[in-house]
Amino acid sequence: MRILIVDDHPIVASGCRAVLADEGEIEILEAADAEDGECVFIVERPDLCVIDINLPTVSGFELARRILERAPEARIIMFSMNDDPAFAARAIECGAKGYVSKTGDPDDLVEAIRTVGGGGTYLPSAIARSIAFAGPALAQSPLSKLNAREMEILRLLSAGKSLSEIAWLVQSSYKTVANTSSIMRQKLGVKTSVELVRLAIDSGVA
Repeated sequence: MRILIVDDHPIVASGCRAVLADEGEIEILEAADAEDGECVFIVERPDLCVIDINLPTVSGFELARRILERAPEARIIMFSMNDDPAFAARAIECGAKGYVSKTGDPDDLVEAIRTVGGGGTYLPSAIARSIAFAGPALAQSPLSKLNAREMEILRLLSAGKSLSEIAWLVQSSYKTVANTSSIMRQKLGVKTSVELVRLAIDSGVA
């Protein structure tokens, strides 16, 4: 199996190599950001991608969207420091076949790779329980009101990017990004971009 790991922290890639060392014939490909990750995917066509959500430019959600737009059959596992069930829900929504928290059991990643590599889907039991039993709490989370593209734009706004910069980064038009920003303010009940950024920080998106 050929696995592409997209993460900007070399120690994470090294850790992945270590936990997968006993998994037989596995070739690890690496990329440090979404742009490199997309290029490696196009050239190498790995069997499976493990993508960090918090990448330096656009997020793992955006990279997953680009990969799946190009190859709908691609198998993707989202990898994140955040174990908020809303993040896992957005990962599934954007087409990922698995979601693993970096703060969880290292064996979760191995099991996710085995399962998704075999054509299945995977959520660690703790996150699956959180989603199943979150009920109204999950529905009331601000993040539950946003789709993956809206979360991406919110994250970039919180990073200080202008609407023009965001449009270029997410490969969209300025008008579309501006309209999306307006829709997000309506969904979240805030009036200004400053309030949007504050909400992003409070919700762990930033």
